[in-house]
Amino acid sequence: MQIDDRIRRAQPSDVPAIVELVYALAEYEKAPDECHLTAAQLSTALFGPTPAAFCHVALADGEVVGCAIWFLSFSTWRGVHGIYLEDLFVSPLHRGSGLGKALLTALAQECVANNYERLEWSVLNWNTPAIDFYKSVGATPQDEWTVYRLTDEALTKLGSVE
Repeated sequence: MQIDDRIRRAQPSDVPAIVELVYALAEYEKAPDECHLTAAQLSTALFGPTPAAFCHVALADGEVVGCAIWFLSFSTWRGVHGIYLEDLFVSPLHRGSGLGKALLTALAQECVANNYERLEWSVLNWNTPAIDFYKSVGATPQDEWTVYRLTDEALTKLGSVE
């Protein structure tokens, strides 16, 4: 299995750069006011006593210029874990260099090495550059599913004990 030396697992010292990339992604996705991630939150999620998320970073000249933040999912139908890719982002100056594909390849390698049977993610319907990229690596849209989300007041209302 060929490993791209521009990609590696995130280290604690990468957290500030990853947070910046997440905010750049929020800006790109036209939702900068919805991003509230702090370095402390991300550090705990990635490197705390019970990590709930994982991250690979893309490097250019020793600098973190891209990231793939992911967590384990589980398929009851397949009976095994998979990877859910929460964020994939490469800074605009480094797009077209193969770093996005290298990040996805690293996650596919994680799946193969650990016998995970799925690598999944969501993409905004208007994001045709990303959609075209994902299709180019063989990904297929799951058009028969609709994503639902509970947040803020609705989540609090449903989750509150009365």
